[in-house]
Amino acid sequence: MDCFDWCVALGPVAVYLLLLGAVNLASRPLVVSGVRDMAVLALAASGLVMVGPMELFFPVQASISYGPAVWLFLMGLYALAAVLGLLFMRPRIVVYNVPVEELRAVLARLAVGLDPDARWAGDALALPNLGVELHVEQVTALRNVSLVACGPDQNPQSWRRLEAALAAQLATLEVPRNRRALALVAAGAVLTATLVLMIARDPLAVAQSLQATLGW
Repeated sequence: MDCFDWCVALGPVAVYLLLLGAVNLASRPLVVSGVRDMAVLALAASGLVMVGPMELFFPVQASISYGPAVWLFLMGLYALAAVLGLLFMRPRIVVYNVPVEELRAVLARLAVGLDPDARWAGDALALPNLGVELHVEQVTALRNVSLVACGPDQNPQSWRRLEAALAAQLATLEVPRNRRALALVAAGAVLTATLVLMIARDPLAVAQSLQATLGW
């Protein structure tokens, strides 16, 4: 792998680490849908896919006929595969930067307001009148919590309603900054600085590699 390949592979990863660290260093939680969360992760992994499977199985004959447009076809194929995976993904709500105990307390109050028949069973919550049944999963180190659908019978509209209500409830909640997220910011900064130095050391080689990749 040359300098250009490293930039393509690790550039999106560095940006993702910086964003993830910034979110976890904030003083308020962030609520996102599982689809948005996985879409951002797919973007972060796109560079790795380009320098990995795409270059390994690169259609040389097609590149002779269509030139640089082949990369557009390949990225479009990756985007379609990512969208297909998102469409078949179970409903999920991801809450960044919140202790699971505080989220459970907020979710318990919210659930009763949304569905009087709401009931807990360990880490599972059922809202039978809304058609929602979920399981609480946590990443303790980063204080990130996921509400993951249990079972196939789920109401998508109710999940969107739950997400909006949860975001409104957590909008005023202040939490201590998670200092462990500094490791993510540091990793992203180191990757970014390394890539910048690699480009600054030999920009001509990077330009030539880009031209060779695009077939110019």
